[in-house]
Amino acid sequence: MDALAQALLDGAGPEQIARLEVPAEFTAAHTLAEDVGMFKDVADKDVRKSLHVGKVPMPELAPDEVLVAVMASSVNYNTVWSGTFEPVSTFDFLRNYGRQGPWEARHDQPFHVLGSDAAGVIVRVGAGVRRWKLGDHVLVSPVQADDQEPATHADGMHGAQQRAWGYETNFGGLAHYTVVRASQLIPKPAHLSWEEAASTPACAGTAYRMLVSDRGARMKQGDVVLVWGAAGGLGAYAVQIVRNGGGTAVGVVSSEEKARMLRRLGCDVVINREEIGIGRDVSDDPDSVIEAGKRLGRIIRRETGQDPNIVFEYVGQATFGISMFVLRRGGSIVTCGSSTGYNHRYDNRYLWMKLKRVIGSHAGNLQEMWESNALVDAGRIVPALSTVYPLAEIGEAARLVQENRHFGKVGVLCLAPEQGLGVTDPAKRARLGADRLNLMGD
Repeated sequence: MDALAQALLDGAGPEQIARLEVPAEFTAAHTLAEDVGMFKDVADKDVRKSLHVGKVPMPELAPDEVLVAVMASSVNYNTVWSGTFEPVSTFDFLRNYGRQGPWEARHDQPFHVLGSDAAGVIVRVGAGVRRWKLGDHVLVSPVQADDQEPATHADGMHGAQQRAWGYETNFGGLAHYTVVRASQLIPKPAHLSWEEAASTPACAGTAYRMLVSDRGARMKQGDVVLVWGAAGGLGAYAVQIVRNGGGTAVGVVSSEEKARMLRRLGCDVVINREEIGIGRDVSDDPDSVIEAGKRLGRIIRRETGQDPNIVFEYVGQATFGISMFVLRRGGSIVTCGSSTGYNHRYDNRYLWMKLKRVIGSHAGNLQEMWESNALVDAGRIVPALSTVYPLAEIGEAARLVQENRHFGKVGVLCLAPEQGLGVTDPAKRARLGADRLNLMGD
């Protein structure tokens, strides 16, 4: 471990942080451009073979950027996409980004440092950074927006140059250090450990935009919300946001073990996919989709008295046709991904004749990220962290997510040597209840 990192773990303040040199290279989880074709014609694209951990060079900071010493991160599904080089190689993103100018050119490297979550300590700030200082404990929004683009000032997600940090950019959060724009920073909740806090920004912020924001489904009290993949990272936060907002959460999971975990989280109605006769893949046959939808709809009406107002979708191809069928007249499907495939097939009559809506959503703008973080800070949303790996075992951590064997979020310790560090307000933690912060843990 370098001297700066060790000093941070020993409790260094801003003055000492400023005196210590930033290392010339750092440890990071990354993919290599030379590996892009390694999974051609391979059925099992095992990310343990493509994710490497080793030294990479430290980049120079742009004026609007900060350097964060990463104490903990977490695995998002985009890490799996990066590791399989699908649906496109992320090196294509880096090459295109690198053509835009000298600062952007830093990202076009033969390696790609991954990760779209991070919790850590600011150790350097660019000349143009005003609101943050050395030693601040921060989280990182997964969205990199261009503040000189007009659309950004209406909604950061509408800017053409908006990018997923650590997926469409280099120097992400699964590393000892990460480079982020100051416009990505969020204050870390003081009652959470590093790994707990790192599990919240990407998924909680995404679920918040999808459900609560004016740009999402605009959930209101009393709404019944169907959440597919409810025991996963996105789903576990969606369930909490629904309950916190006075809605009824109906969660669908793939096993009885996940059903038990979801009940611990407080989901109102929990449905095992086996009850409705569907697995991870659903036939494209329209009759099969309708029959599965009828089975699901009967259960939802039996338990809640009505059809769902909102369907929270990120599973995609395997579930979208059923979602369109079970959604009530005038209801909304809000979708942010397609983990089982992007080519959705559904009967369009149910969309137009029953006045339903499909809303595309992606991550969240900085205001939405701060608003969702305020719910975490108040204890209304708790971390969906289930297990934690060291950075050296990122391949195993990502493989767990790739095979859908995880609950909630899979955390990764970066500079933090052990779990439980980073809590700076233990009194608040005790008041909120430490056990309640570990509902999905072992």
